[in-house]
Amino acid sequence: MILLCFALPWNSYATLCLGVPAVIFMILPSSCLHFGPIQNHNRTPTKISGSSSSWWHCMWYVCVVQKAYQERDSVISTVTTKVKGFAFTNVSDMELRFWDVADYIIPPQGDKTFFVLTNLVMTPGQTQSRCAELPNPSTTCADDCDCIEGYNDPSGNGIRTGLCENYSSIVKTCEVLSWCPLELDTKLPKRALLAAAENFTVLIKNSITYPKFNIHKKNILPHINSSYLNTCEFSRKTDPDCPIFRLRYIVSEAGEDFQDMAVKGGVLGILIDWSCDLDWWAGKCHPKYTFRRLDNTHLFNDVAPGYNFRFAKYYKTPKGEEQRTLFKAYGIRFEVIVFGTAGKFGIVPTIVNVGAALSFLSLVPMVADWFILTCMKKRDLYSRQKVTYLVEEPEKESTSMSTTYGTQ
Repeated sequence: MILLCFALPWNSYATLCLGVPAVIFMILPSSCLHFGPIQNHNRTPTKISGSSSSWWHCMWYVCVVQKAYQERDSVISTVTTKVKGFAFTNVSDMELRFWDVADYIIPPQGDKTFFVLTNLVMTPGQTQSRCAELPNPSTTCADDCDCIEGYNDPSGNGIRTGLCENYSSIVKTCEVLSWCPLELDTKLPKRALLAAAENFTVLIKNSITYPKFNIHKKNILPHINSSYLNTCEFSRKTDPDCPIFRLRYIVSEAGEDFQDMAVKGGVLGILIDWSCDLDWWAGKCHPKYTFRRLDNTHLFNDVAPGYNFRFAKYYKTPKGEEQRTLFKAYGIRFEVIVFGTAGKFGIVPTIVNVGAALSFLSLVPMVADWFILTCMKKRDLYSRQKVTYLVEEPEKESTSMSTTYGTQ
């Protein structure tokens, strides 16, 4: 007994009718042909479970899997954040210091993002003056002839004055006009200065709308009140509705260690998925949170790792001289990324997609025949059983009534 089945890729119909950008392949049992023992040359194949099976597979894929009966709309979102927590530092390079939200959230407001300071290099008491450049192969010198006046090295710290000065008792470098003393950013603490930042919390307020369906939602759900917000903390298992997140939990959910990441910083994504099925039988529309690291952490290409930037605080001395304290800030930048689509039953997409599916099914027998006659090992057998050659025999009446002309 021989069983021949044809499997048809669904990419053409899916791309045309479902509007998805990627090519979708669907295995659709469309034409199964069964041959029993061959009795005579005029036996034709018997088709089993053909069009009916194809029809139900097609409807299941279009209506259940792809929900092609729905109208679609993309989410429009706004996000605000509020971080809470404090830390205390006591290191030799700086005086005792208490840190609150105004110190470690830079800037205070961001566009769907917030930055938490975890480590820093501080250079206090800088003034605009002249000082010897930091030593490296391009700045060391033997005399003034090695220093070009007015030269601005993009990788340096200032504009050269043309003088060669002592950087130390054994090294001489070109003098520059800059903010002096120069920053020495190699003194980065090996352990994060604000290691306590892992216990900070962030309240994320997210409001979304689907304008086509006039649907408005927010991640602070209707059952949440002020007393609940004062005590809750997000946990995927125990409290998935709470909009308050502990930073250590966010980093661990992204597969990272907070203390390791806090030394040189990084970028983390807080992803909020608002994919909603708005049909009345589908249930509720709630946000789903996921977390992942966004910056490159390749082990074999560790060039310029982490995330950092510089900022300064300016002030004047009692003598009226302008000074500043320069900060090279390392920390974790949190990006809140909101995405999603909503679907709801619509009569127009239902008619269009069901009609397109039915039209597509009419092509299945032709493609199935081509595949079997071209690619199958038993194509000769199938060809003999599929095609019947008719031979016309002379009719008896026409033979008896025929007239013969000629001589006897």
